Amino acid sequence: MTCTSNLSHFDVVIAGGGMIGSAVALGLAHQGWQVALVESETVETLLQPAKPADNVEDFEPRVSAISLASQRLLESVGAWSRIAAQRHCDYRKMTVWDGDGTGRIHFDAAELYATSLGTIIENRHIVRGLFQALADSSVTVFDGVRVSRWLRGRGVELEDQRVITADLVVGADGGHSRLRQWAGLATREWDYDHQAIVCTVKTAHSHEFTAWQRFSQTGPLAFLPLTNEQRSEHFCSIVWSQQTDEARRLMALDDDAFDAELSRAFEGQLGELEAVSRRFAFPLRQRHAKDYTAEGLALVGDAAHTIHPLAGQGANLGYGDVQVLLDELAKAHKAGLPAGDALVLARYQRRRKGDNLTMMAAMEGFKQLFARDELPVRWMRNAGMRVLDRMDGIKNKVAAMAMGDL
Repeated sequence: MTCTSNLSHFDVVIAGGGMIGSAVALGLAHQGWQVALVESETVETLLQPAKPADNVEDFEPRVSAISLASQRLLESVGAWSRIAAQRHCDYRKMTVWDGDGTGRIHFDAAELYATSLGTIIENRHIVRGLFQALADSSVTVFDGVRVSRWLRGRGVELEDQRVITADLVVGADGGHSRLRQWAGLATREWDYDHQAIVCTVKTAHSHEFTAWQRFSQTGPLAFLPLTNEQRSEHFCSIVWSQQTDEARRLMALDDDAFDAELSRAFEGQLGELEAVSRRFAFPLRQRHAKDYTAEGLALVGDAAHTIHPLAGQGANLGYGDVQVLLDELAKAHKAGLPAGDALVLARYQRRRKGDNLTMMAAMEGFKQLFARDELPVRWMRNAGMRVLDRMDGIKNKVAAMAMGDL
């Protein structure tokens, strides 16, 4: 898998071997393309197994809620069985409520005749499973090195001066994508003036394999269920999005004071917090590339768009990009077209921009709706949640959309 050959020309070279880029590489290799993947971490590092999780500090703070549609994609590229062999937690229910009112919605996989609504899994386990699959693939991996220059329409140059030529470069290099910047692809973006506080907690009561989310005027709080090797039901990953000043205040608290604030914000839904890990805070910014493609270049995942984490759809939007790009390149391969064909890339962009913009607009609408404190707005918001909770048909369609089944 790691590069040992002198081959320097490929059909496709992918910059960034994270959760999205490595999935693209596997999918294209399955289609018969000659594929190279450039990743700054070493393969040895990425394949290191995580130690068993005996306490809150043993979990990675960054997790993803992987939808059933994303699971099917990962299965199709030969990675899901390896990912699922590592610790993860299927969630069967979701409860969402307004912390400033009485509105509450419950979602249940059983009502959709499904075993789960999705899976919560630490990001490092997703990447490790993907690289285990890459080890059995034809993908050539250039690891421990970064792309230093984009060669428009021709490929990339690496930091060690090696040049990789390719018909198509896929930019999977994250929200601050250098490929996007080098290609001059403009973005529409703004700061949410929010930070996401993430950590792992242990709760007195079982999480009930339920994803919990409380909305408030200053931002949403999510408790996402985790399990360890002993299948404990008492660990959760939290994502607490708060206005920047409030997030800074919370981060400055000592552990006992933070625990008290977190318990109050979560309204004691799972009993007392028995342990809270080290906290991390990340600034939140919405970003959307006005174009996803340039000559011989396609952006995927966070390189093309970043979104507020309030619905946990960031990774799933990225896997949606992967699925469509694979679909279009499969057609190109069958037709004998080069991977970087302009019409192929145009179809990819046309199919993905609308869906991504729709989801981003919906998330911004949710954020603005729950940030409003006027009494009529609060009444309508809570009444709407109560009505929706009783309308099983519409509610289950919403859940199915989040699962990727509509």
